[in-house]
Amino acid sequence: MPHDPRREAPLHRRRRTALSVSAAIVAATPLLAACGNAAHPGAAAVVGGDRIEVSSLQAQVKEVRAAQGRQPQAAQLIGNTGQLSRIKLRDMITVLVVERAAADVGVTVSRKEVQEEYRAAVAQSGGEQAFAARLLQGNALAPGQIEQAVRTQILVTKLAAALGTELGSPQAEQKIGTALSAASKELHISVNPRYGSWDDVNVRLGDYRTPWVTQVSQAAGPGGARVSG
Repeated sequence: MPHDPRREAPLHRRRRTALSVSAAIVAATPLLAACGNAAHPGAAAVVGGDRIEVSSLQAQVKEVRAAQGRQPQAAQLIGNTGQLSRIKLRDMITVLVVERAAADVGVTVSRKEVQEEYRAAVAQSGGEQAFAARLLQGNALAPGQIEQAVRTQILVTKLAAALGTELGSPQAEQKIGTALSAASKELHISVNPRYGSWDDVNVRLGDYRTPWVTQVSQAAGPGGARVSG
C-alpha cells in the first residue's frame, strides 16, 4: 500500500526535531479579505490575491504586547522584539506559504490532530501557563496565537513526510525549503514597502529569515512539542 503521511502516528510520539515556523504562526482568527492583484492602501501584504490588512497585523502585535506586559520580565520581552510588526507579518505570510505547500501535495490537518498535539505539548511543558510563557518568550506568540502555531507545525511535519524525508534529516531542510519557495512564488506575494520586501527564494521578509530547523527545547523544554522559532 502506498505510504500516506496522513496516517502517521500522533506527532508527539515521533522524533522531535522540527522545522520552525515562527513563523509559524498566526492567531486562529480570520486574517484575509478579498482584493485585487496589487497591494492597496490599508494592506500590509497581498498573498495569493488576498490582503493581509494592516489592522489585522496591528491586532496581532497588540495581542503580543498585552501578553508581554503581563509578565514579570515585561521590559526585557518588549525590548527583545523591537520590530514586532515585521516579525508578526513574516509569521503571517509564512503560515500561508506553508498552507499552500501542504495543499500542493495533498496534506491536511484535522482539528483532532491539533488538539492532541496541543495537549501533548502542554503536558510536556508542565501546564498551559508554562507552555504559553515559553512560546511568548521564544516566539513572540500570544496565547490566542498558539493553536494556529501548532497546526502549522503539524503541516510542516506532514509536508516533510510527503516529500519523502523526516524532520531533522540532512535532506529535510533542502526539500522543505524548495517546496516552500515554490509555494511562495505561486502566491505572488507583495509586501507594503514600510515593512520591507518578500524573498521567495529564501522565504523570508527582508533580513528576517525563518530558521527552519531548531530544537524543541527552545519552546517547551526537554521532550517538549516542536513549536519554535
